[in-house]
Amino acid sequence: MDTGERRLVATMPLHAITSAYGEEGLRARFATEIEAWPEADQRRLNQALTLAGRLHAADRREREPYVNHLLRVAIRIMSHYGVHDGDVVCAALLHDAVEDHAAELAPDGTRAAALAALAEEFGPRRDAHGQYREHVAESLRRDPWARVIKASDFTDNGVALIYATGPRLHRLAGKYAPLVPVLRELIALPDTPLGAPARERILTQLGQAADRFAAILPADGPGAATRSRDP
Repeated sequence: MDTGERRLVATMPLHAITSAYGEEGLRARFATEIEAWPEADQRRLNQALTLAGRLHAADRREREPYVNHLLRVAIRIMSHYGVHDGDVVCAALLHDAVEDHAAELAPDGTRAAALAALAEEFGPRRDAHGQYREHVAESLRRDPWARVIKASDFTDNGVALIYATGPRLHRLAGKYAPLVPVLRELIALPDTPLGAPARERILTQLGQAADRFAAILPADGPGAATRSRDP
């Protein structure tokens, strides 16, 4: 990318960068976000991105490399949520590494060993969330920083619904709709380490997600209780 394109991606919405420039554009935006960080932090963040790229090299998400999703989650935390904690951004880049590639991270292939290996190299803040509502609520209530990562992950997954069609669209909406009230409650907790503008941004996005799910799902389907409580 030339200098003008790099300046442009520094101001573009993340999914617009993805559409126009793909992985190269997201990597350029990531580099812009961390260029003012201390050199030691930059080095560690780039190491985390390199590891994430290697682990997920063969993985795809819809029609794109999986690393695009990881980059958007990490960039959103920095750019939109105002987080400048290297451990948290590393955790965002690697938040699916243990679940998907434990065997490549630890000799015994167990999740516990893979988690320990990542914690030793990149810090102890791991996003050990599950996809089911009760697991999300239990794990994220204990770990305020994991809520931040989950909110960005959820936002990126919610945006991806616009690219899904047919039965898959309804399946994904049914999967994510029950998480809206859980995340709304958790983000609003006083120990969530975000400023008021970032909290408000996330809560607004969760409200928009609830509206989107309501338009997709039948009135008596998954998430119906969530919709009945929304204004």
